[in-house]
Amino acid sequence: MALHWLLAIGVIAQWRLAVAGENAASEAAGREIMGNHFSLGVVVLLLALARLAWRLVQPNPPLASHLAGWERWLARATHTLFYVLLIAMPLAGWYAMSKYGNGVDVFGVVSLPALPVASDPEGAGRIFELHAAAGVALLVVTAIHVLGTLKHTLVDRDGNLFRMLPFGRPKA
Repeated sequence: MALHWLLAIGVIAQWRLAVAGENAASEAAGREIMGNHFSLGVVVLLLALARLAWRLVQPNPPLASHLAGWERWLARATHTLFYVLLIAMPLAGWYAMSKYGNGVDVFGVVSLPALPVASDPEGAGRIFELHAAAGVALLVVTAIHVLGTLKHTLVDRDGNLFRMLPFGRPKA
């Protein structure tokens, strides 16, 4: 549960940092903001890997029996896409930075070295374009996830939301 909410906060912060970095008043300010974006990306990657490891040893509770087939499929698809995107996006960012010849500084605490790849600024730019497209896909998947939660809370009133909240009790 904690990993879920930390990842949710991380994704929202990443989105806002990316937008702020792209719209910064100066190039220096943009670099500083994007430095925080890169740092938080490493944290998101570690959280996503921790959540995936947790899921491998502690499987999700079964989906509610009243769910329609399409709801079950959509729930599994969105969760799979979350893992794929939350792992692939930070790795792609690190790979692109490496193609510029740069590592990733993580909040001044640790620095990930550049990956051993050939310098290719043009290729790095293309990777960052894919990274941005994946960011849009992540926002779409997040919106679908939130809409599903709202449906279960406001329409079905099945208490499904309480499975992921630290307070309250699921409907019996």
